Amino acid sequence: MQTIRTTPSRAAKRVHYDEAIIHPILDEALFCTVSTVIDGQPFALPTAHARKADKLYIHGSVGSHFIRAIENGAPVCVSVMLTDGLVLAKSAFNHSVNYRSVIIFAQAEKVTNEAEKMEALALITDHLIPGRWADLRPTTDSEMRKTTVLAFPLTEASAKVRTGGPNDDPEDRDLPTWAGVLPLKTVSLTPEPASYCPDIPLPDYLQAD
Repeated sequence: MQTIRTTPSRAAKRVHYDEAIIHPILDEALFCTVSTVIDGQPFALPTAHARKADKLYIHGSVGSHFIRAIENGAPVCVSVMLTDGLVLAKSAFNHSVNYRSVIIFAQAEKVTNEAEKMEALALITDHLIPGRWADLRPTTDSEMRKTTVLAFPLTEASAKVRTGGPNDDPEDRDLPTWAGVLPLKTVSLTPEPASYCPDIPLPDYLQAD
């Protein structure tokens, strides 16, 4: 939704309010940063997340000062960014980044329904490693009591996207300096087993494609 807070002061042509753009960025990003102000002091928490429909879920310890503050109504800004490439121009001031980002303004909703809470934890786990939740031992009552799950509505959210090459000034384009895009990609490497389970086969969901 476009609001005063989701309206950019520059590069407005890169902004999108369409769920078809916002949701895939949230789904591809493994982590988000949740920011707020507590007693006049800014705080930011990088954390895992997962999306279902128009809600973004995170979890944290019931003893966390940060979690308790946003659970009790502190307004937050949630951000994610995916870096697709470094854009190299012939001037340092024309360098840029190809990226996809999302900003969300919201207040947290504490998840109290036990079924939704369990589902959110499964979603967060499988968002990081698809198929992992079903392979784990059942969650204990103690673990659930010690964990808070919060949901953020995606009502006030926007995406910002940059693609393409550098935008050098006309007078710089003939300079003998290479310009273009250095693509970037996040990849998983070979899994490393824990020292206490060297003989357990690697699960299918961790096998390379």
